[in-house]
Amino acid sequence: MSKGHIHHIEIYVSNLHKSSIFWGWFLEELGYQSYQEWEKGRSWKLDDSYIVFVQTEDNYLEKSYHRKQVGLNHLAFHADSRHHVDAITRQLKEMGLCILYEDLHPYAGGPSHYAVYFEDPDRIKVELVAP
Repeated sequence: MSKGHIHHIEIYVSNLHKSSIFWGWFLEELGYQSYQEWEKGRSWKLDDSYIVFVQTEDNYLEKSYHRKQVGLNHLAFHADSRHHVDAITRQLKEMGLCILYEDLHPYAGGPSHYAVYFEDPDRIKVELVAP
């Protein structure tokens, strides 16, 4: 393990079932493996890091997430190639998910930044970036 590398990230979600389907598909496409599962949570692991999703308690569901408020803006993951970004983009569209900045896709991050941007079930922005 290297000093400074992410150990884990924990995200509270409004619907654990929906989030598990979405994130399970995406993370497993990136090589993550199912790691932990319990009544109110689920995690996936890649090497020494893992991502945890926990069901938000009912009394905290009133205020929804928005990336432009204080807090997390988005999560960005490495793809292994431009072809990988394109394949994930096709799969997202086949699942009926919205591609963000579609009019600029795949260069929404600039002329040398090949990526796809999309949202999870709670509208957390996700980015997949080609090398």
